Amino acid sequence: MAGKIADDDELSESHDINITPFIDVMLVLLIIFMIAAPLSTVDIPVELPVAVAEPPQRPLKPVFITIAEDLQLSVGETSTTFERLYIDVGIATMQKRDTRLYIRADKSVPYGEFIRVMNILRADGFLKIGLVGLDEDAVPGEEAGVPGATPPSSAAGPQP
Repeated sequence: MAGKIADDDELSESHDINITPFIDVMLVLLIIFMIAAPLSTVDIPVELPVAVAEPPQRPLKPVFITIAEDLQLSVGETSTTFERLYIDVGIATMQKRDTRLYIRADKSVPYGEFIRVMNILRADGFLKIGLVGLDEDAVPGEEAGVPGATPPSSAAGPQP
């Protein structure tokens, strides 16, 4: 309990909280945790084995499924339809269901059509499907999404 002296020499009670002990306790706890935290980490010496496996070989001729802007499908260089997609993919992969397929689509292709292609492939048993995208830093000109840039084929100027 604390008291204060007023102008009229009366002692009256002060109802303010004295936070000095609270700050002292918090500082002591902070110091304890600062000392204890580095000590609580345990270093366990472990000798990890060296990986000797070779990385998997990439296929010599990957199977690309392309969805064009006008929703035309092609497997490799062969045009196909949604109804014949599983047949043409089966021919391209020689019916090997564990072959990895790569799907590339124009950026304007609706998401539903893209998923439709994936569902057709999944229903036919092709579960290893990769997605192909372009790195914007690697593609010059308008293909990279830079409006007004000159494509590389027309950069040399008009041909005589």
